Amino acid sequence: MTGPTPLLVLDVVGLTPRLLDHMPRLKTLAQSGSQAPLGTVLPAVTCAAQSTFLTGTTPAEHGIVGNGWYFRDIGEVLLWRQHNGLVEGDKIWDAARRVHPGYTVANICWWYAMGADTDFTVTPRPVYYADGRKEPDCYTRPPALHDELTDKFGTFPLFHFWGPGADLVSSQWIVDATRHIITTRSPDLALCYLPHLDYDLQRYGPDDPRSLQAAADLDAALAPLLDDAKAEGRTVVALSEYGITPVSRPVDINRALRRAGLLEVHTQEGMEYLDPMTSRAFAVADHQIAHVYVRRPEDLEATREALRDLKGIEQLLDDEGKKAHGLDHPRSGELVAVADPDAWFTYYYWLDDARAPDFAQLVEIHRKPGYDPVELFLDPLDPYVKLKAAKALARKKLGMRYRMAVVPLDPSPIRGSHGRLPLSDETGPLIICSTPRAVGGRVPATDVKSLLLGLAGLARPDGEAVTESEARATDNAPVAPAPHAEKRHP
Repeated sequence: MTGPTPLLVLDVVGLTPRLLDHMPRLKTLAQSGSQAPLGTVLPAVTCAAQSTFLTGTTPAEHGIVGNGWYFRDIGEVLLWRQHNGLVEGDKIWDAARRVHPGYTVANICWWYAMGADTDFTVTPRPVYYADGRKEPDCYTRPPALHDELTDKFGTFPLFHFWGPGADLVSSQWIVDATRHIITTRSPDLALCYLPHLDYDLQRYGPDDPRSLQAAADLDAALAPLLDDAKAEGRTVVALSEYGITPVSRPVDINRALRRAGLLEVHTQEGMEYLDPMTSRAFAVADHQIAHVYVRRPEDLEATREALRDLKGIEQLLDDEGKKAHGLDHPRSGELVAVADPDAWFTYYYWLDDARAPDFAQLVEIHRKPGYDPVELFLDPLDPYVKLKAAKALARKKLGMRYRMAVVPLDPSPIRGSHGRLPLSDETGPLIICSTPRAVGGRVPATDVKSLLLGLAGLARPDGEAVTESEARATDNAPVAPAPHAEKRHP
């Protein structure tokens, strides 16, 4: 069997047809190749969408029902886990290796990277020191790749990847790392995650001049990587997980449940903490989607009643609604709330800001029981916020413990969100391929896996991946994972 066609898959978060007009290099790629609207999944969020791309299945099958969920077996809400074992089903590299044993894959910052059976892995992973300090860093596989990338490009810029300082620096580092890995390892499939459009589009909205400039800046940063791919003869696919739409209404879904007597908290040092194990109902907010977990069936009607008149909720999906949207997995809430197009869900559950937990004003994605986009801002109501940030940075540089308590408790600055299904193709995600006529019509998210296998030359004419039995019959070759070693194309 001849070698597969090498692929570069760019996950350009938030890319829509409207933004493409401000990105000349990607637009040229689309014009010389092909372009189509990309169907997404509910919820249209990073972890769920990426898992669908890589497995070809819906959240009901792969189990990634959001960027996080309530882990009923341990009684905790956990977001942004990293173990690939959470993603159920056949991954694209499994299917590829059944056809072409030895197929190599590089994952540069796509989610659920740790523990994945990929050959080269880079993913954000801070150093959590025993004294509580958190320092920027990344996890790599093989381990030696860590020092190689750090020596060449500096420490992974974690505080530019998320938080008030999130900007182009992180995407530039990822572009540089991807170029290096492609040049030195030549993987058959390179997955590259580019988060830059997520920042200003949530801060200011998708139509703000600053957001349009962010699109142009990312396009310029991508140019050398696109040049490398063209020189190597590598097929390029650029896609997005969702489009970001304008919002102006935060919806405090947990506060509504608390006022109805359904959500419980416990108190320590005057601070209130969500108590999911004793709550009759609570919500895990995730942009414009919220999984509502109801402990007992007899509390379902009371939960519906508490949310029925809450402004900003468009739909409340029950079992049938979840099934219709491919979201009927045991990890999902008993109900799933979908926000109005101009609304989004906060995770806030306290009724008095004086009782908020200390992590509420920190960039603390693992302790908050829901997504908090306000982490993209410094508190505009605090006249000393920059002084506090400078003091915390000074303590950090001295190796001392520090608290960067600079995040506002007011959600009103947020101007962009996502998670719902898009209202139109113009505001939804898209897929671009450097190959003419490779995509057309509307491409479902569940077809991305088979599309990529086809572009690599590893799929049947009908677009389906070759099965294990077909691969054995064709090649009489064993089914085995690729060895973790350097490989170059012949």
